[in-house]
Amino acid sequence: MAAAVNSRLSKGIIGRLRLASQGLVGPGFNSAADAVRWMTAMQGQDLQAALWAVGQRVPGSRIGDVRSALDRGEIVRSWPMRGTLHLLAPEDLKWILGITADRLLRGMAGRHRELEISAADVGAAADAALQLVAGGSAASRAELFRAFERSGQSSAGQRGIHLLGILCQRGWLVQGPLAGNQQLVMAFDDWIKDSRTLDRAEGIAEWLLRYLRSHGPATERDFSWWAGIPLTEVRAALAEVKGQLVELEFDGTSYWLSPETAALLDGGVPGARTVLALPGFDEFLLGYTDRSLVVPPEHANRIVPGGNGVFMKTIVAGGGVIGTWARSATGRGAVVVPQPFDAVNGLRPAAQKSFELQAAKYRRFLGP
Repeated sequence: MAAAVNSRLSKGIIGRLRLASQGLVGPGFNSAADAVRWMTAMQGQDLQAALWAVGQRVPGSRIGDVRSALDRGEIVRSWPMRGTLHLLAPEDLKWILGITADRLLRGMAGRHRELEISAADVGAAADAALQLVAGGSAASRAELFRAFERSGQSSAGQRGIHLLGILCQRGWLVQGPLAGNQQLVMAFDDWIKDSRTLDRAEGIAEWLLRYLRSHGPATERDFSWWAGIPLTEVRAALAEVKGQLVELEFDGTSYWLSPETAALLDGGVPGARTVLALPGFDEFLLGYTDRSLVVPPEHANRIVPGGNGVFMKTIVAGGGVIGTWARSATGRGAVVVPQPFDAVNGLRPAAQKSFELQAAKYRRFLGP
């Protein structure tokens, strides 16, 4: 579709359109599996944050619902891109790894040399792991690392987790059901019975289309960074799928989104008064390489203090981040404390009331 320069666009409206495309405003999704499948991949290195990220998109859900979806294999958690854990639909993991794994592993080659992980070491670790989980068995991470040790592969320091990551990226292992707050490890084909097959060009085109539909308005550079796919391949894929998208121009940059989300510009973009308590690492922030549209640059350090890679929980109002929040205690006794960027005036009364409703929703999600 042709580009449109929309005089009504602003940073806030782009943020609200993203909330709509991600299911954070509007009807949301019927289940954890539906939410994850729509998003294609959701940041998941912090398990508790990932559970709440799904919960925010599934009205009325509880933490047990999302955990059960993991336990049943309706959603899976692995390292498909950027060397970081994500939640995915099980049928999508193998073909996405087929696109990303080689590049990911090449990018980690220097670190693997530091850890003295060779191809022979990976083979020995794979043999030990697959013997441990043969016949549909599941193993804890500690059991897996002991199996590595018995095969002559040290798991000390970060060596064990890097070996596990390699075996998952190669599609030999996958994280399966939960045991407390850790996931058990299983053989990939024992846990995921049905996997789609797409060639590289077809897969990138589908992935890009799904990303722009679920994350848009977003740019080709956003997707290139998010998925770890070279920009030249992204541009080739965009040429294939742009007829199914709407292009908007804002500040000289092209943003792409679904026709359904773009139609909200005519009927009224939701979320003007919506206040959300989002988890750290939520896709609303982590889904884009340029976050300045939704986070004022002067407050960026409040989101990732000291640039340490740990993203704080955020308060989003009207499509933009206006502060962070913290939690003490657990379950229904959790105390949720707002930390607005405007420390002098705090939250306005209406926003404070909305935030309190979000805090109550979060406590209900955590359960007793």
